[in-house]
Amino acid sequence: MAKKAKKQQAGGTPATVALTAAGADFTVHSYDHDPAHPSYGEEAAEAMGVSPDRVFKTLVADVDGSLTVAVVPVSGSLDLKALAAAVGGKRATMADPALAERTTGYVRGGISPLGQRKRLPTVLDDSARSHDTICVSAGRRGMEVELAPATLAALTSATMAPVGRTSSPSGV
Repeated sequence: MAKKAKKQQAGGTPATVALTAAGADFTVHSYDHDPAHPSYGEEAAEAMGVSPDRVFKTLVADVDGSLTVAVVPVSGSLDLKALAAAVGGKRATMADPALAERTTGYVRGGISPLGQRKRLPTVLDDSARSHDTICVSAGRRGMEVELAPATLAALTSATMAPVGRTSSPSGV
C-alpha cells in the first residue's frame, strides 16, 4: 500500500499524522459524507465499494468507570459483555457521546482508533485477522484509512478479542 498522506498535508488528521510518523503503510480513502445516512460505517463501506466486514467502526465504552475503545466491523455490533471481559472488567456500557468526543478529540462518526487526544485501552475484534487490510475512520466523517490489522493493533497497543457480534445491524 502506498502512503498517501504527508505529516502536515492539508486535510491531514491526527490519525494520518500518527500513521505517517510511525512509518506505517496505509491508504486514505475519502468520500462525500451524507449527513442523512443512518449509519456512518455502512455509508463508508458503500461509498468505497468495500465489504462491511472489512470496514470497522470505533466505539467508546465505559468499562467499570474507565473509557475503552472497541473496534468492530460495521456489519455487526459491539458485545459489551465480551468487551468488559477482554479488558478484565465486569460491566461495560456505551460512553456518553460528548465525553467520547472530548476524550478522543474526534466527532462522533469520525472517531479514529489512531491519534486520539488521550490514548485509551483498545480492543480490536479478532475477525480483523481474517483480512489483509481493514478500513477505520481516519479522523473525520468521509475519510477512512486502510491498513493491515496487525499495524492497527501495534500502533494502538490493542488487545485482539471476539468483541463483535455479526447477528445485528450496527446503526452507528
